[in-house]
Amino acid sequence: MAKAAKTAIKTKDQKAAAEAKNYSKVIKAVRSPKTGAYTFKEAIVHKEKIKDFLAEK
Repeated sequence: MAKAAKTAIKTKDQKAAAEAKNYSKVIKAVRSPKTGAYTFKEAIVHKEKIKDFLAEK
């Protein structure tokens, strides 16, 4: 049944599936000024704005 459901989703909304491929999950390590420990900032970003996300402080 899972295969049939996957196939139905692919054929039903191909435009949305194609648009979803333009996004990526980006994970950035950020150092805490107080403790010096690293934390991680996650975001789902359009592929054209990945460099902007990584460049911001």
